[in-house]
Amino acid sequence: MNIKPIYYPKGRAAEYSTLALNLYRGCGHKCTYCYCSSILQMPDEEFQKPEPRKDIIPNIQKGAANLRASGKIEPVLLCFTCDPYQPIDSEFKLTRQAIEILHYYGIPVQILTKAGLAATRDLDLLGHDVRFAVTVSFSNEEVSWKWEPKAAPRSERIATLHGAKRDGIPTWASLEPVIDPAQSLEIIRMTHDVVDLFKVGKLNYHPLARRINWKKFAQDAIKTLKQYNCQYYLKQDLRELL
Repeated sequence: MNIKPIYYPKGRAAEYSTLALNLYRGCGHKCTYCYCSSILQMPDEEFQKPEPRKDIIPNIQKGAANLRASGKIEPVLLCFTCDPYQPIDSEFKLTRQAIEILHYYGIPVQILTKAGLAATRDLDLLGHDVRFAVTVSFSNEEVSWKWEPKAAPRSERIATLHGAKRDGIPTWASLEPVIDPAQSLEIIRMTHDVVDLFKVGKLNYHPLARRINWKKFAQDAIKTLKQYNCQYYLKQDLRELL
C-alpha cells in the first residue's frame, strides 16, 4: 500500500505515533540538540532554511485517499522531522491544509509542536479526534532559549496547552529530549492539570546524555507522575534502564 507522504515511523519515533507526515524539508527552530538533519542527510545550514516539500498537498490528497481505502485508519502525527508551526508555516499554511484533508478522509490527527501561540491559529479545526501536543524540555526560559533559540518560550507553549484543554481538545506533552532532569520534573508539576498524557524519553545522540543518571531520572519521573495521578508513557530505552 502506497500512502506516501504519510508513512510508518520506525524505531523510537514509532512509540509516538503509528503514522506520521512531514510537511516541510527542514526546520527553522534551530534546536541545538536536533539530529534530524543527520537523519535526512542534510547539512545543518540547509536544514535550518526549511522549505515546503515538493507537491506536498496533492501528495497528501493521494496518500489520505489510499489510507482511507485501506480501511486501516490510524492517527497521523504532524510532524517528526520538522515543526508543523515553524515560522514559515505562517506563509504557506500547509498545516491547516493538511488537517483539512485528513479530516475530509476521516483520519485522526496528532499535532506536536514547539511553536507556542502560533499553533493556536488552527485550534478551530481541532476536536476530540485530534490530540494536541507540545514538546517542553525546560522550565527555565533562559536555558530554553540557549538550546532552542528560535522555538517559542516555554510559557507560550504551556499557554497553548491551557487553550487546547479549555477547548476540550485532548492534550499530551513530550518530555523529550531530557537535558536537565530537574527541569523536566518541574514541567510535570507545572503542567499536570492541563496535560492528559505525558510521554517521557531521553536525550539521544548528544555527549551530555552520558552524564545523566537515567535510571534515577526514570524513577523520579514515575514518582512525580504518580504523585499527580498523571497518565504517562515511558519510552522503551528509558524503561529498560529501570
